[in-house]
Amino acid sequence: MNTVRTITPDQLQASLHDGREIALLDVREDGEFGEDHLLFATPLPYSRLELGIGALVPRLTARIVICDEGSSGVAARACSRLGALGYSDLAVLEGGTAGWKAAGHPLFKGVNVPSKLFGEMVEHAYDTPRVTAKELVRMREAGEDFVLFDGRPLHEHHKMTIPGSTCCPNAELPYRVPGMVKNPKTKIIVNCAGRTRSILGAQTLINFGVPNPVYALENGTQGWFLADLPLEHGSKQRYPELPDTSLLPAQQQAASQLMKRFGLRMVCAAEVESWLAEASRTTYLCDVRTPEEFARGSIAGAQHAPGGQLIQATDQWVGVRNSRIVLIDGGEAVRAPVVASWLAQLGCEAYVLEGGVHAKLKVPQPPAPALPALQSVEPAALRSLIDARACTVFDVGASMSYRKAHVPGSRWSIRTRIATDAKVAKQPVVLVGDADVAQLAASELLDAGIRDVRLLRGGLAAWTAAGLATEATPDSPPDRDCIDFLFFVHDRHAGNREAMKQYLAWETGLMAQLGAQDKSVFRMPAH
Repeated sequence: MNTVRTITPDQLQASLHDGREIALLDVREDGEFGEDHLLFATPLPYSRLELGIGALVPRLTARIVICDEGSSGVAARACSRLGALGYSDLAVLEGGTAGWKAAGHPLFKGVNVPSKLFGEMVEHAYDTPRVTAKELVRMREAGEDFVLFDGRPLHEHHKMTIPGSTCCPNAELPYRVPGMVKNPKTKIIVNCAGRTRSILGAQTLINFGVPNPVYALENGTQGWFLADLPLEHGSKQRYPELPDTSLLPAQQQAASQLMKRFGLRMVCAAEVESWLAEASRTTYLCDVRTPEEFARGSIAGAQHAPGGQLIQATDQWVGVRNSRIVLIDGGEAVRAPVVASWLAQLGCEAYVLEGGVHAKLKVPQPPAPALPALQSVEPAALRSLIDARACTVFDVGASMSYRKAHVPGSRWSIRTRIATDAKVAKQPVVLVGDADVAQLAASELLDAGIRDVRLLRGGLAAWTAAGLATEATPDSPPDRDCIDFLFFVHDRHAGNREAMKQYLAWETGLMAQLGAQDKSVFRMPAH
C-alpha cells in the first residue's frame, strides 16, 4: 500500500493563504462535519466521495488536502480512492480536526460557515437596515405600504414563510422586483428562515440601486415564530415567470455599474474555453438562473447553482479555493453580475459569461466514476430470502429515512462502517438504497472479501410498490449512530424553540471566532 502523504496543521494554514489553488475536503459524514470542522473545509462525505468529487474538484492535478477527525482512518481511505481515480496531488491533514484544534486553530460548528459568516459581515459592513417581527406586525396594523419577499427557493418558501410573503430568490430580486413593485415609496422587506439570506437579499436590492426603502426581516421565520406569530405553510405565491422586459435597459445599466464598482469583467466563450483547457487552473461554470429556466436547457457541462443559493452555500458547488467561477444567466446580464458582485466580496475570482446561456461554449465532459456492477434482487425474491433467513440486508440510505420506513429485518449502515458491520454477515448481502450510493458501499464489502453482494432493484420504493410491508423504528439507529444527520440544524425546522434560539445565537456569534488571517480572505467595503 502506498504511504499516505501528510500535512501539518500549520502547513495547511499557510497553504490556505498562499494564493494558490487548494481543495480542503472533509470526508466525514454530514452530522460529523456539522459538529466541528475547519472554516474553509468543503464537505464531501466518504459515502458519496466518487459521486461528488468530479463536480467539486474537476481538475485531476489540483492540490487536495483531505481531513477527518484524526483517528478513524477515513481520510486515508478517501486518499486511496481519489488516487485510484487519477488525482495526483493528495495529502491528509495530520491529526485531523483534533490535531488542528491542538495546534491552536479554531473549529466551527454548522454548515456553509464561510457564507454564514459573510452574511454577518455584510450586515456589519453595510449597516443593512432591518425590521423586527414585532415592527412588521405594527407596520401591517398601521396599513403601511410595504411588500414582503422571501429570498429562499420555492420549496423552502412552500414549507413555511411569513404570511403574505412572495417567493423571489435573492438573485432574482433585482431582475423581477422592479416589475412587481411600481411605487418607489413602497417599502420592501426580505425574509428567509434565519439571517443570511434576509441580509443578503435586502443588501442586494440596495447595492443594485432600487429607489425603494429596503429592509431585512431580522431573524426571518425563526424570529417570527419566536415572537409567537403564526407562520404560513403551503404558500404558492411566487415571482412571475416572465420579468417586465421594458425595464431591462435600466437594469442592465445598474448591473454594469455594479460590475465597475467591484472590479468585475465579462468574458467571451473563447476565453472561457481556453481556461477550461488549462492544466494548472480550475474553472467552474455556474448557471445562476431559476430551476425552470435551467430545466429548459443550459450550456452542456454547466452546473445549476441558483444565484442566491450559490452565495448562501458556495461550498456546495465550488471545492477549489482561488479557482475561477464563470457565471451564466439568461443573457440579460443582470443576475450574473449581481451574483458575481457577492462572490468577489466572498474572496472568489468571478466572471460573467457574455451572452449567458446563449454563448457558444464547448465544455469537456468529465467521465462518470466506475462503480462495481451488482446483481439485482427483485422485491419478492428478497422477501423469500429474508423469510428463509438466507441473507443479510443493509439499508444504506439516510438514517432518518430508515427510522421512518425500512425493509423489516434490515439494518442501517453506511459506507464508512459497513465492512465492519458485515464481518459475520450471512451472504448474500443485499443493499437497499440509492443505487450509486449502494454501489460505493458495496466496494467496501468487496474489498473486505465479501463476494456475494446484491442490490434491491428499485430500492424501498419498489418494495412498497410490490405491496410489501415496511417497519418504522423512530429511535433506531440511535442518535449517536446517525453520523449522516446534523440535529443542530434540522431541529430548528421542527418547531423546536430552543434549537431556533441556539441556531440564531450561533449565527450572530460566528464573527467572534474569526481570526485576522482568515478574515482577510473576505473583501468587504470599508465601514
